[in-house]
Amino acid sequence: MKFTCERDVIMKEIQIAQEIISSRNALSILSNVLLSADDGALLIRATDLKVSFETRIPIEVSDPGTTTVFCDKLLSILRTLPQGEVSFEIQDNDRFVIKPLFKNNIDFRLKSIGSDKFPEIQTADRNLYFELPQKELIEMISQTVFAVSDDETRYYMNGVYLVKKENNLVMVATDGRRLSYIAKDLNTTIPEFEGVIIPPKILHLIRKLASGEGSVQIAITDKHMFIEFDNQKISSALIEGTFPTYQRVIPESQEYSVIVSRDELMEALKRVGLMVEKSRRILLTLTTDTLTLKSEESELGIAKEDIPCRYEGPDAVIALNYQYITDPLRVIDASEIQIQFTETNRAISIYSIPEADYFHIIMPMQLD
Repeated sequence: MKFTCERDVIMKEIQIAQEIISSRNALSILSNVLLSADDGALLIRATDLKVSFETRIPIEVSDPGTTTVFCDKLLSILRTLPQGEVSFEIQDNDRFVIKPLFKNNIDFRLKSIGSDKFPEIQTADRNLYFELPQKELIEMISQTVFAVSDDETRYYMNGVYLVKKENNLVMVATDGRRLSYIAKDLNTTIPEFEGVIIPPKILHLIRKLASGEGSVQIAITDKHMFIEFDNQKISSALIEGTFPTYQRVIPESQEYSVIVSRDELMEALKRVGLMVEKSRRILLTLTTDTLTLKSEESELGIAKEDIPCRYEGPDAVIALNYQYITDPLRVIDASEIQIQFTETNRAISIYSIPEADYFHIIMPMQLD
């Protein structure tokens, strides 16, 4: 096996492979990345047995072959090399020799392990794939993934729920105190599948790697999800369990609404949030045409700010978790938002103006 490649090109993909690989692998081979050179391309593959990654990059192949090497160490070596072309070669059956083409004084020899010990990657039947614009998928992930629970005892909420409803693709995430929902009408045929719970690791990876241009191919099986876009292939085991009946949390209607500038609210939250630490609590006081934000920590002090709003209703005070209100505001793409509520101690709804295909639900905190 022998090939040459630009350092920056291969290093970018090895960085992604290292993100896939778990730091607590039971099998040493899982700490390795598989490299297969043939027909002018290098296949790069990594897995932690739950999430798998595969990509191809163009190279100059002198001698085709396949091997695996310790991914973390390969990445460290590549980072120290000067920019330019690098030669990679297997010598003595188990030595992966790495040399910059224009620096003869640098010579790394990294131990390699045969690819026969590397696990097979799961695949899906091509008939199960459906197409979705990358831009739509990225938006669906961005609008939901932050609301995933990190409570491992409630593992069925440790991922984003994906389900087909008629011709809509729906994503929902909740941690029991907030809920984020988005539905996309795809105007395309989607194969039938049961609702699945997707681990956030693969969703963060998709959002990081996807260019936002073109389309993505998705397949769902009983236990795995498969994604293909650009020159990337990613797959992940799904979280087993029953997702909560989220429809019960969504209010059918709300009595009062507040319309406010998203940017003004975000800026005010940044300032008032400086006094938020242990309690994580922000107080929203509503009077006619004024929204007052207040935070108070006994060991720090008090912060308070008034911003204009459009509100007609009784004076009201709502206590919210600072993180729960700022997270959805970061991903709402609108100049104004609408906060809806009926009672100050029950679920509030957050919508963009004009209303889009997503919304967010937050449960208030105790006022006392």
